[in-house]
Amino acid sequence: MNLKRFIGDRAFYRSLLSVSVPIIIQNSITNFISLLDNVMVGQIGTEQMSGVSIVNQLLFVFNLCIFGALSGAGLFGAQFFGKGDREGLRYAYRYKFIISLLLCALALGLFLLLGEPLIALYLHEGSETGDLVKTMQHAKEYLAISLIGLFPYTVTQIYASSLREVKHTLPPMVAGVIGVSVNLSLNYVLIFGKLGFPALGVEGAAIATVISRFVECTLIILWTHLHADQCPFIVGAYRSLRVPKDLVRAITVTGMPLLINETLWAAGQAMILQCYSLCGIATVSAMNISGTVLNTFSVLYIATGSAISILLGHRLGSGDKEKAMDDARKMIAFSAALGVVAGLLIAACAFFFPNFYNTTDEVRTLATWFTLTVAIGAPIHAILNGSYFTLRSGGKTIITFLFDSVYVWAITIPLSLCMILYSPLPVEWIYMICYNTEIFKCILGLVLVGRGVWLNSFTKQTS
Repeated sequence: MNLKRFIGDRAFYRSLLSVSVPIIIQNSITNFISLLDNVMVGQIGTEQMSGVSIVNQLLFVFNLCIFGALSGAGLFGAQFFGKGDREGLRYAYRYKFIISLLLCALALGLFLLLGEPLIALYLHEGSETGDLVKTMQHAKEYLAISLIGLFPYTVTQIYASSLREVKHTLPPMVAGVIGVSVNLSLNYVLIFGKLGFPALGVEGAAIATVISRFVECTLIILWTHLHADQCPFIVGAYRSLRVPKDLVRAITVTGMPLLINETLWAAGQAMILQCYSLCGIATVSAMNISGTVLNTFSVLYIATGSAISILLGHRLGSGDKEKAMDDARKMIAFSAALGVVAGLLIAACAFFFPNFYNTTDEVRTLATWFTLTVAIGAPIHAILNGSYFTLRSGGKTIITFLFDSVYVWAITIPLSLCMILYSPLPVEWIYMICYNTEIFKCILGLVLVGRGVWLNSFTKQTS
């Protein structure tokens, strides 16, 4: 094997890092502060931590739904930018604006009507830890306030995704850093009752998050409109909401599988947690702790996946398919290396991080085991993430749909549920086996990338 095929030159890494590093910094700070938030709530008690964890898992489905809605138009936006089509960029932005706000309204209605039944799906006896009634109450309190933040979150993602497509990755990063800093400061004040404020517990955590959402949203809107000359998608964007029918059809056909995929995948992750919740609140709490560590360090390769999608979109938009294939191979190799680094960092946290929480020894022991499991799987998931974004960059959304969410619902969830219900193995071993079945999907992704099925330029001149 010629290793040079997987290693780029300085110009290659400069281009990749110019897009990925700001995303990594923003997401790293966001996730680190989320980690601190999580520890703060965990200091109050197991029921509070579990309630917030359950609600955040439900809100994660909404977040991924918005991400999926933006991704389809984002593929077109990246390619329009690559070919210098400003009108196309503007149309892609309008499409994002309409579809995302509609989804936000739909989500609000769903959570208002079905919030309590959805939370109840995760509350089961099965461990020595946790009071189910208290957990439900804390979850309802947290959800009621958190819903106010859905609108500013949606608007922020619309603007941030469009800015990244035109290579302005720093403004979303700065706005995000300021937003999470506000969140952290207010969490300390409102959760524990500092500086004369009452101790509001989980309600304080929710209020802090909502305020930070509005701060971030305001900052990113102001920057975009004050620098309209550098953001061609925003110039005249609101003069009308017209998008050519042919382009609406093209984006919908290409992007709808992405929207469905991201929503089903996120719902699948929520369903996996629901399966493990059958083992009791202790398992839910432990998975929350290990998931917090994973989110903190997996940003290394997840952010690189976003950069892969953008840069390969530019390359395909310019028509250079041979160079796109060469870049994809090197980007996935780079992502794999970051996965190894992330895995080592996660493993290093496994034995001490659970001790930061005011919880039981049962939860801490499970959390250590789960954290080691996700550390072992980090390189696999890094390659998987790079392959997924490579396939998506060429608009092969049906393939990514089968590759991603169908796999979760057809294999991961049934396997997890069957093993939890019928296997004599303890939950630690069940989790390790089920989590690492992703290696089969990883192999499939590399085969599809290597065959070049994704090498597709699908933009044309708009009218």
